[in-house]
Amino acid sequence: MKKSSFVFLFPLFMAAVGCGSAANSSKDASSAAGNTTGTEVSAPVELLNVSYDPTRELWKDLNEKFTAQQAASGKTVSIKQSHGGSGSQARAVIDGLEADVVTLAMWSDTEQLHKKGLIKDSWEEALPNRSLPYTSTIVFVVRKGNPKNIKTWADLSGSGIEIITPNPKTSGNGKLAFLAAWGSVISKGGSEDDARAFVTQLYKQVPVLDSAARGATTTFAQKGIGDVHLTWENEAHLEVTEAKGELELVFPEVSILAEPHVAVVDSVADKKGTRATAEDYLKFLYTKEGQEVIAKNFYRPSNADVLAANASSFPAIELFPVTKVAASWDDAQTKFFADGAEFDKIYTGEK
Repeated sequence: MKKSSFVFLFPLFMAAVGCGSAANSSKDASSAAGNTTGTEVSAPVELLNVSYDPTRELWKDLNEKFTAQQAASGKTVSIKQSHGGSGSQARAVIDGLEADVVTLAMWSDTEQLHKKGLIKDSWEEALPNRSLPYTSTIVFVVRKGNPKNIKTWADLSGSGIEIITPNPKTSGNGKLAFLAAWGSVISKGGSEDDARAFVTQLYKQVPVLDSAARGATTTFAQKGIGDVHLTWENEAHLEVTEAKGELELVFPEVSILAEPHVAVVDSVADKKGTRATAEDYLKFLYTKEGQEVIAKNFYRPSNADVLAANASSFPAIELFPVTKVAASWDDAQTKFFADGAEFDKIYTGEK
């Protein structure tokens, strides 16, 4: 009887907690209404971090550390998360999702918000290391024993190899995998035509294009589809660990330097009066504590000492910048992923 009563009352308790949080959030919003100076409100602060798909574990750890730090100094801070394909997340913020900060996968996704007037000019210089507290890359996950003997990008075009990678139109993982494959040819002295031919063949071997990175992980690791998964380095580690010996991680000899920038969404932070906390939140990522959490989650920390201390987690890979395949990230978006650009032509078979 006691157990059933608890089960019945628990949802009511949670509903009450939820209502209390909503009331506080509403109060915070009303206190900040008309606040155009960006000064901090005195009430408890709630931030929304809009991020890309496979960062759930990273931000769970970072949020716990940051909110504990704030609590120790007498501040009550809570952080909500939103995750999805990086391109889709950027569009959601443009369409009105009130993110205090964005931590998206691609420079071009964050730059979209700047172009829409949501983020101030020179946003890239607002934080150290060009607002890059960490970097990453694209690696391979294969089945136990690597039965298809996949070691390099060139091996992906082997007969009968099924490749899992998300859609580059919606996913940062998808964009980076495309660029890494293209650049793997260019970095070896191949021409644009050679790269186009290789990537065209690669996508012929992709049985399904999920919209985001975590969906592609589910397709490969849980549904058992495909021989190789092209994914973020951190996601690959998590995937292999959870598979308990059924999957293996392969580091190709060359891959792309992924640059997931972070930024305060100025229009939202100033409207809500959360700027000071939002800035402190992103600055925390550069502290030794924040950098160690980043390394623990298999993102490559920007702090050279922390990176060196965790060198065994990050095998040496030749990481090429986006300028190997395009003039800039903006140019890469236009050249490869805009409507009617290279990816559309490759995937639809158009000339």
